[in-house]
Amino acid sequence: MLTNSVKDSVKDENGGSSLAEINGTVEVPQSGGFLRKLMAWSGPGALVAVGYMDPGNWITSIVGGAEYHYLLMSVVLISSLIAMMLQFMAAKLGIVAQKDLAQMIRDSTNKTTGWILWFVTELAIMATDMAEVIGAAIAINLLFGFPLLWGVLITAADVLLLLLLMKLGFRKIEAIVATLILVILAIFLYMAILAKPDMGAAVVNLVPHRDILKSGQLTLALGIVGATVMPHNLYLHSSISQTRKIDRNVPGRVREALKFTAWDSNIQLTGAFVVNSLLLIVGAALFFGHGSDMQAFGDLYRALNNSHIVGAIASPLLSMLFALALLASGQNSTITGTLTGQIIMEGFAHLQLPMWVQRLVTRGLALVPIIIFTIIFGATEGALDKLLVYSQVFLSVALPFSMFPLIYFTSRTKYMGEFKNARWMTIVAYLVALALTLLNVQLIIQTISSLF
Repeated sequence: MLTNSVKDSVKDENGGSSLAEINGTVEVPQSGGFLRKLMAWSGPGALVAVGYMDPGNWITSIVGGAEYHYLLMSVVLISSLIAMMLQFMAAKLGIVAQKDLAQMIRDSTNKTTGWILWFVTELAIMATDMAEVIGAAIAINLLFGFPLLWGVLITAADVLLLLLLMKLGFRKIEAIVATLILVILAIFLYMAILAKPDMGAAVVNLVPHRDILKSGQLTLALGIVGATVMPHNLYLHSSISQTRKIDRNVPGRVREALKFTAWDSNIQLTGAFVVNSLLLIVGAALFFGHGSDMQAFGDLYRALNNSHIVGAIASPLLSMLFALALLASGQNSTITGTLTGQIIMEGFAHLQLPMWVQRLVTRGLALVPIIIFTIIFGATEGALDKLLVYSQVFLSVALPFSMFPLIYFTSRTKYMGEFKNARWMTIVAYLVALALTLLNVQLIIQTISSLF
């Protein structure tokens, strides 16, 4: 159990709970079998998993398969394993310290450092929201024929959808999100079965190959990492892991909470790994050899109805399923994006604003660069998809700014008591964070060199 000194150290300076309107609102059974308890604790992992299969993942994984066949399968696997480790740390931070990551950083750093980290994190949220906006806007264009700029503006109205869902209760939101995830999984599993991929090659490439470090491969590899291990998910999980109501005065309740949270997180992230693998496998099986022509969602949509590219399986139904899954993914991601925006704004800046105001601010910040980009370079699918890929690379660059503080906090007895990270986990986590940082430096050098 936590000592009194640890409890005092984690007490929120402002007396506020993370996402106070849903914090500790979900009842969990104190008795019963494993499955009954697992079902009660399951849900936050689904919301976290959404961020691992949003539109940003789609374009980087499918294009990765189309351009480099199954080479980047190992990147998907490694990203998923890193995600499992980091997400458990994030959830553990929330459950034990009773603070989210934003609160911990703000309360444990000086004002200058706190503002710098808040600025980087807000940029990461913008990049995340851009992926949602672009994916949903392109899906609306493909399904209904609306101009892309209109589609971008229409997505701003999704705040009404979130406000409606919040009225239904957090468990209802978890159920809706999980259902949409199953829809996406079913569609891509169906597409993968039709594609008849070379599963032997896919399995072999789960082992990393040095060709990944080449310029083009590295850019997409880091895009996959950025799209998979997303900074905003660390803040999100550290908060929504606190939605379950537990009696901390009962011995073993915190330990039980960590146990079932780990099960929930790892099961859901395994599902996300399957989806991301299917994305890359479909890209490799259907579009390899056409990589230069598969740089946009519209290209993929039309290719699925082109027998010269995908063969006999081409059909309007396949294209429509692809667009529907893309729309579901974009809309699903708005829920987690909104919640994370609130977590970061309240945690870093201690601003208590109505959710609809926070959503409009967050979405507005994401819309501005997209609108400017479309005006300058044209509202074309290719331009928006290129912007989406670079947004995912930026997420990989921003990730260490969240990873290092998370590892630090969860490795300290001061904050975690007996639940601090095992020494081996701390070492592995720091090595991963350092390796990713060095790879990002290499990517920046390569990008700058290519401009001259």
